[in-house]
Amino acid sequence: MRNLAEKWPATPDFAIATLNKDGVTVRTVSGLNQLLVSGDLTAWSKASGLAGEGVGAGAVASGDTYMVRIARDRLLAVGEQPFPIAAGWHAAGFAVTVMNAGLHVFEIEGPELDRLTARGTALDPGAASPSASILFAGIGVLFYRFGNPGRARLHVDRGLAPYLWEWLEQAQVL
Repeated sequence: MRNLAEKWPATPDFAIATLNKDGVTVRTVSGLNQLLVSGDLTAWSKASGLAGEGVGAGAVASGDTYMVRIARDRLLAVGEQPFPIAAGWHAAGFAVTVMNAGLHVFEIEGPELDRLTARGTALDPGAASPSASILFAGIGVLFYRFGNPGRARLHVDRGLAPYLWEWLEQAQVL
């Protein structure tokens, strides 16, 4: 039987892989706790103690714990420590799904970040959007700035992380 895996490039070791190219640096952020929250986001805020609506595409998130807006009734809570909220349906009207193993997180920074953003998406790099859910390099991601406008994070389905890495390797920013 043919080995179909031979035609695909090897998946990088994301624990140590770093890409430095054309004025941007790309690396994996590991160890983040990610909860997908759906439903009554006001009830979620009361239960979790996290206030706000979450950041959208282009907006800047910061801190050890923050929220990323996906849709009117959906967000991703991201934190360095586990959240004290159990997964599953909550009678207050929201559901929580643990996404730690489902979403891969890339961090991209450098002086050419806006050019790379313009190459990967139709999003205006200087504008913010209410939702962080965008198409980047032809796939759905969550995109937002982190810490400062010169650094961005992309959350992508883990199965698509090797594709996005390859796209970033081959992208011509300049």
